[in-house]
Amino acid sequence: MAIAIDSTGLKRFGRDEWHQEKYKLYAKRSWRKLNIAVDDQHIIQARLLTDRFTSDDNAVADLAKQIDKEVFQITADGAYDKNPVYETLTKYFNQAEIIIPPDRDAVYQVKNHPQRNRNLQEIKTFGRMNWQRERNYGKRNYAELAIQRYKRILGNRLHG
Repeated sequence: MAIAIDSTGLKRFGRDEWHQEKYKLYAKRSWRKLNIAVDDQHIIQARLLTDRFTSDDNAVADLAKQIDKEVFQITADGAYDKNPVYETLTKYFNQAEIIIPPDRDAVYQVKNHPQRNRNLQEIKTFGRMNWQRERNYGKRNYAELAIQRYKRILGNRLHG
């Protein structure tokens, strides 16, 4: 099974925006973050709702704990390009190929996770677009599609 990881913000409201505008009330916009892991059949395998201050990479372990199937590939966007993310994913999915595009200024280092260094080296050798094509980085879009479907059906705010 291939897994794609991503997150999105969901609005949270006390009074609705109309009420705030009508009575000239000031209210901070508040939101939470929905983190999901989606498989190659477009089924959400893991989800986590966090506050807006929790970074994407800090949600990876909680997502990984929820997946009890064999995973052979994991894709995520550049927000997850951190060595602890690679370590966490390797801990839970020992044989999985991790496809996360490194920052443009990232460099090969001995202290990097081996798969991160592999990604860096392949991008340097073949170019970013060829690397994405060869590694099926497009599967990351499964998570984005799942989020779009969720928001289209339920809206982009939390329901109590």
